[in-house]
Amino acid sequence: MPGIHITDIEAAINHWRQRSPSPDGITLAPELRALAEVYALMIYHREDEADEASFPARAREAWLAWYHTTPDTPCIAICSTSQGDDWCKGCGRSFAEVQHWPEMTPAAKRATWRRITLQADAWRFNRYAERAAEK
Repeated sequence: MPGIHITDIEAAINHWRQRSPSPDGITLAPELRALAEVYALMIYHREDEADEASFPARAREAWLAWYHTTPDTPCIAICSTSQGDDWCKGCGRSFAEVQHWPEMTPAAKRATWRRITLQADAWRFNRYAERAAEK
């Protein structure tokens, strides 16, 4: 089962810091506290992924709230897997990832997003980047 990468937890923490800033510079919103506890344990144990299945419920809810603010799919409507390619030139996903995207868990989708972003060789990252720009 895919894990939730530490960079996604950092992004969720930043989302909640902006959404629910500390009133006194010390107090954390409940969502931030839940995510910060997971983050601290990951740092302490030198882990870069937290197991999706054992993610604490409150932290998972806060992470999912952030997740729902991210783009749903890397698709840019240029799908070369429909032409028989094993890997889509448009978004960088495998044929199986394109086919099973609706059934994938949020952590599996984010793992795919992380991989294609790090590879950055799909058209969504260069020649058709304007299609991928967030509105």
